[in-house]
Amino acid sequence: MAGAVIAALAACGSTSDSRNPAQMSNEALYAQAKNEIASSTWIDALKTLERLQARDPFSVFAQQAMLETAYVHWRDSNPTEALATLDRFQRQFPNHPATDYALYLRGLVNFNENLGFLARFTDQKLSERDPKSARESFDAFKELATRFPDSVYTPDAIDRMNFLVNALAEYEVHVARYYLRRGAPLAAINRAQFAVKTYQSAPALEEALAIMVIAYDELKQPELSKDAQRVLDKNFPNSGKVAAVRKVEQPRWWSPF
Repeated sequence: MAGAVIAALAACGSTSDSRNPAQMSNEALYAQAKNEIASSTWIDALKTLERLQARDPFSVFAQQAMLETAYVHWRDSNPTEALATLDRFQRQFPNHPATDYALYLRGLVNFNENLGFLARFTDQKLSERDPKSARESFDAFKELATRFPDSVYTPDAIDRMNFLVNALAEYEVHVARYYLRRGAPLAAINRAQFAVKTYQSAPALEEALAIMVIAYDELKQPELSKDAQRVLDKNFPNSGKVAAVRKVEQPRWWSPF
C-alpha cells in the first residue's frame, strides 16, 4: 500500500493478538486492521483503524492508519469520505514519507469517479456533464509525477494522466460537436478552442480544428475559418475530418435531444 513504511509496520505486528483491543499494542492493532483489509471486511477494518487513531493521534501507526482509512473508504465505495480523509492527512502531515502514496490514492479515487463521465458519450444533457473528477484526478497524478518522479507509483500515474488527457479532450470535442449540430457555432468554437489550447497532443484535436473550420464558416468569418484550416492541414495532413463532420446530419427542429 503505502510502500516500505507500511510494509515495515505490518511486519512489526505480524503476530496475532487475541486480547481485548484495549489491551492490544499499536503493532497488534495495526496488524489486525491489515488482516481485515486483506479479507475485505471493511466495517471491521474501519473500527480497528479508528481505535488506533484515537489512541495516539500523532503516532506513526495512527498516521499510517489514516492512510489506510482513506483506502478502505475508497474500496468500500465511499469516495467522499476517502477524499476527506486524504485532505486531513495532507493538512496534518504535509511532509509525510508516504505523501506520494497519498497523492496516488487521491488520483485513483477521482479516477474511479470518472467511470460515469468516461462512459460512452450521449448527446442528452451532455452540456451538463461535469468532468471535475477527471481533472482532479489528473492534477493529483501530475503533482505526484512532479514532486516524486522516482516514486514507485509515478509510472502508473503517468499512464493514467495520458489516458485522462485523451478522455478530457474527447469530452470537450464531443460537447463542441453537440453545440455545432444544434446550431450554436459560437459555443462550439469555445469548446473546441479550449480543447486545442489545453490538450495539445490529444488525437481528438483533429476534430476540434475541423469543428472550428465549420463553425467559423457558419458565422460568416471566412478568414478565421481559413486560419483554422491552415492549422488543421499543418498538424493533420490529408485530414478528412471537415468533410466527415459536415456529413453529420443536423437534427430536425422538433428533436427533443
